[in-house]
Amino acid sequence: MSAVRLAIVGAVAHVTLTRADARNALNIAMCEELLAAARRAGADPNVRLVLLRAEGPVFSAGADLKERKGMSEDQVRARRLKAFAAYDALESLPMPAVAVVEGPAIGSGCEIAAACDFIVATPAASFRTPEALWGTVGATQRLPRILGKRLAKDMMFTGRTLSAAEAAGAGLVARLVPPERVEETLAAITKTIAEAPAASIKAAKRSIDRGIELDPRGALATELLEIEGILAGADWRAGIAGFGDKR
Repeated sequence: MSAVRLAIVGAVAHVTLTRADARNALNIAMCEELLAAARRAGADPNVRLVLLRAEGPVFSAGADLKERKGMSEDQVRARRLKAFAAYDALESLPMPAVAVVEGPAIGSGCEIAAACDFIVATPAASFRTPEALWGTVGATQRLPRILGKRLAKDMMFTGRTLSAAEAAGAGLVARLVPPERVEETLAAITKTIAEAPAASIKAAKRSIDRGIELDPRGALATELLEIEGILAGADWRAGIAGFGDKR
């Protein structure tokens, strides 16, 4: 891989955007390699957590406009579909995925980060979706669900940049930490998730992701189905016993 690096270390799949010389702009290679990395991590039974990071000072500057200049309309459509497939692969991972954003995330960069389950950011992070100002459309689906449609429209129509603190206040960033505490924070997250029962973590993720799209009755039915699945397994009693021991 030339644009994305995948390293599986123990229970953690480390996915890294490696086009730092191009500000990690999303090109065809990155779309394909991000999709492949997500699929490999998702299929590995030993992986409990995916950490997505980027090399260099910019998380991602968005779509690679230099690449797009030489494309026909059909090629642009095909490239956008590849990007959508990559975002969906991240969002559909069976285990938690955490984006670590330590610099600007623009356009497609916002999409990549938002496709993860939550974001850990430093004060150097920022978020911007200026696609409509560039004469195109993008990042119109995930961010409104996270931020609400009014703030998402403000960002889209005006090119407003959300600082890391503003993104945390709006719910896009789950944890805002100083740069010197990033590794400590990630180690604590990794330890907690790796030691938790994998089946219940995956069930909780499915229940949240499916339930949020349903009405309250349907959401409750989704959770009840996941509970039935947990009860049908043999691990839940050991988990309860382990909780009692820790307490």
